[in-house]
Amino acid sequence: MRMNLILEVLDIPGQLVSILNPISELGANVVTIVHKREIKAEESKAAIEIALEGERENLQAVIDKFKEMGVNLIEVDDKVRKEKLSAILYGHIIDKDLRDTFDRINAVDGLVVSDLQIKLNGELESTALITIELDIGKREIAYNKIMEIAKEKDYLVIDEV
Repeated sequence: MRMNLILEVLDIPGQLVSILNPISELGANVVTIVHKREIKAEESKAAIEIALEGERENLQAVIDKFKEMGVNLIEVDDKVRKEKLSAILYGHIIDKDLRDTFDRINAVDGLVVSDLQIKLNGELESTALITIELDIGKREIAYNKIMEIAKEKDYLVIDEV
């Protein structure tokens, strides 16, 4: 059986080797590997396309191992698996328990806060750009969760940045 994957990995030395090792250890073979520069990856991340061959259970074991390693699977056999939603929150972000906001989003199955950038303005209200990685089909759930938290914590939300 053949499987095509597009992975998103940190763009630092050693990452390619770290994803190749489990492939052979789990009984699959690499057919091709291509660094996909035309696929826009997050800053400091690289997209890599890998074609693998092996038995179905070996290929599934590779996917499971990648998930365990924290490797982001963007596509499996031309099926997009993840997407991102970004929004700007404006208000007393730090004062209103930032950890609680993260935990509540991350508690929803299929949602993970993957990036946060905060612009502080002294003791005044601050601005946060939050990025959530989500499973396909969870966009409305993610949006509703952000709006629920924003309403409770009195944040202004600028969505879909």
